Amino acid sequence: MRSVTLGHPLAVEDPAGPLPELDFGPLINAAKAKELTGQVAEAVDRGAIPLHRGALDPGRFLPGQDTGAYMAPVALLNPPPSSPLHHAEPFGPVDTIVLVDTEAELLAAMNASNGALVATLSCDDPATYERLAPQIRAFKTGHGTPRSRGDRQELFGGFGASWRGAFVGGELLVRAVTQGPSADEPVPGNFPDHHLMP
Repeated sequence: MRSVTLGHPLAVEDPAGPLPELDFGPLINAAKAKELTGQVAEAVDRGAIPLHRGALDPGRFLPGQDTGAYMAPVALLNPPPSSPLHHAEPFGPVDTIVLVDTEAELLAAMNASNGALVATLSCDDPATYERLAPQIRAFKTGHGTPRSRGDRQELFGGFGASWRGAFVGGELLVRAVTQGPSADEPVPGNFPDHHLMP
């Protein structure tokens, strides 16, 4: 988290020099940044332990720029179960760690949101991974490595209404748009009833 950089891509000392490499820009708007900052403060008030609290670096912004939609990275240990940060995707630079003691607690914590797009299960024993991974309610589960939501040559979806009908670009998107479903092969993706809807 300490290495995460954010700011405005044109905030450079030398206009002729290279643009900075940034990990994050602004959140969708200032209201979302304020909401997420409030959730972090509430989680800490209720017992979460802040492992890292970043700060906005003035040198990474344009002079006079409104930075209200930006949020510095935060890492929290054990946000309380009542906090949205315990079970919901924050859609911002907030990372949380939830400690568990048993496999049952691990699965309960991973499935707290009742469905995810991607998940990762890291363990040294392949048999343990094979036993637990199918019990994780995620569209994709990685073994020891983070899964991407944008793997271009494989399906992209979720559970329930989460990203209904979504799939990634590349060959799968071209095939779905140009060929549509057939009797032999439905359109790839997480569509209702597994068809392309008009």
